[in-house]
Amino acid sequence: MPTRPHALAGFLALFIAVAGLFALRSNAQPREPQAKPRPAASFSAATQASISAAVNKELAAFGGNTPVPGAVVGIWAPGKGTFVQPFGSSNLDPKTRLTLDDKFRIGSNTKTFVITVLLQLVDEKKLSLDDPVSKFDLGAKIPNGENITVRELCQMRSGLLDAYNAPQYDKVTFTPQTTFTPQQMIGTAVSNPPLFPPGTKWNYSNTNYLMLGLIIEAVTHHPIQDEISTRLLVPLRLKNTTFPTTNPDMPLPFTHGYALDPQKNWTDVTVNLSPSITWAAGVMISDLADMKTWVKAYVTGATNSAATQKERLACLPTGGYELSFGLGIGCSNGWYGYTGGIPGYNTAAYYFPAQDATIIAFVTSQQEKPNPGVANAIFRDLTQILYPDNIAFPTDPNTKPTPITK
Repeated sequence: MPTRPHALAGFLALFIAVAGLFALRSNAQPREPQAKPRPAASFSAATQASISAAVNKELAAFGGNTPVPGAVVGIWAPGKGTFVQPFGSSNLDPKTRLTLDDKFRIGSNTKTFVITVLLQLVDEKKLSLDDPVSKFDLGAKIPNGENITVRELCQMRSGLLDAYNAPQYDKVTFTPQTTFTPQQMIGTAVSNPPLFPPGTKWNYSNTNYLMLGLIIEAVTHHPIQDEISTRLLVPLRLKNTTFPTTNPDMPLPFTHGYALDPQKNWTDVTVNLSPSITWAAGVMISDLADMKTWVKAYVTGATNSAATQKERLACLPTGGYELSFGLGIGCSNGWYGYTGGIPGYNTAAYYFPAQDATIIAFVTSQQEKPNPGVANAIFRDLTQILYPDNIAFPTDPNTKPTPITK
């Protein structure tokens, strides 16, 4: 799913330009390659070869002088097979093999956790999707807040400018020590004119999810990270998934993230932002195993009531043939899930209810151009190999997505 980078105007270009200025702040020592045995893939040798070729093709296509450094891919396709494999390196200096245990920044996949907590609060009658934003004390004045609903924030249909595209941040140099509160980010965004009247169009805006995080805190009187932990991470035993709040470093074990410098060489951008910058819009960290559990849980509605799940999966067109969007969920030709982009990382995690299938592609660079981005391109290619009647993000504009409305 094409997502806006977690960036202020020109975010990716900005961080490519300054990436060399920031040293990795983790005190972790380089890890030796792990020789842990892994179960053999159950696809035929020919299918495994096709999968590997597709992954390597996209890593090369989205690379520079050399392919994107690494990726981890998981496919669980009942009746067809299983394929779980790392590709390439988790660190280029010293060169270290990527492993299945390595953690990634998952970017906007964070939004799926935020939405799920919100839907649980709706189930508990603590708020309504049709409540106006003005009902909640967010610590920031929202112009026209009485006419913007919680539902429209979830759907990316509020019309509010993406905080990360606010022109006020064009000349700000962001470092791991640069901090802003959500209220500051939101206040800057809404000081700019809205893009359109609420509910009339779709536009990807991280401002919406910064506001949803504050709404959850206003309703529960608890930090958003605590609500996500107690309601979701602990019950589902997602032990390798975290919501950092102050420490910009990665928890062990992790893969480094990379960006291309102006000479098309890779530079390490693993630690580029304070957690306060992305917060409820994209700060979380996870691994392949946890995300396999998570994407199926929230797409199938195991985390909330049937009524709120119906609301979540009421996908509306975004204006592009490749994607419809529900309440914090992307919908493409029978597949449901989310994609995250943040400096150094691009992550796609999707579930196909009709076949009980899951495909996850985590990549060690935020290469999002051309559309649909490197993680989604891998995901799309894998759906084409395994489910040719349900290709996600199809390149043929005559292939229309099939939104869930039940």
